[in-house]
Amino acid sequence: MSSSKISPKVIGLTGGIGSGKSTIAREFAALGVPVYHSDDRAKYLMNSDEELKQQLMALLGPETYREGLLNTGFVAKHIFADPAALKSWNKLVHPAVALDFAQWLSDQDSPYVLKEVAILFETGGETQCDAVVLVTALKGQRLARVMARDGTTKPQIDQRMDLQWSDDVKKEKADFVIENNDLALALKQVTNVHKALMEAR
Repeated sequence: MSSSKISPKVIGLTGGIGSGKSTIAREFAALGVPVYHSDDRAKYLMNSDEELKQQLMALLGPETYREGLLNTGFVAKHIFADPAALKSWNKLVHPAVALDFAQWLSDQDSPYVLKEVAILFETGGETQCDAVVLVTALKGQRLARVMARDGTTKPQIDQRMDLQWSDDVKKEKADFVIENNDLALALKQVTNVHKALMEAR
């Protein structure tokens, strides 16, 4: 007699730029939870999927790629300053990531998986999740983290923050909120959320 495989629950993990999503994701991974990093996979696909590359070049022009690799400076300059261009860009990238995620999910057999997405609510991605974990942090900490990590300026970061929903709006939609201002306290919250998700299966 054949038995059908039960698909894991999909838990969205989101938060504004510099909130520390990746740090929190690593802590869930340390607890044995499979994590799909949407932004990392998107970057991989934008550099490896030839059909997607052609579509992106058709949108922004040949300068979108330099020596076969995504010209991130050129792309950021154009899409973060133009909401319409960003929307068109996401319409091309998101379906490719969705297909990649579906293939990845089919290989997982844990009770739940985490899908790390920077702009989950902004794109309506929460509708594909069984629950959502929101990571928040004070704006000053977020700015400091991004400036140290990327070498970007405060005006550049503010521009990106303005394209994302506020934490107050996202908190109303999230099932769990992890405040990542103090790492030790945040790790306790990760443990509590993990326990709740395991008990809810």
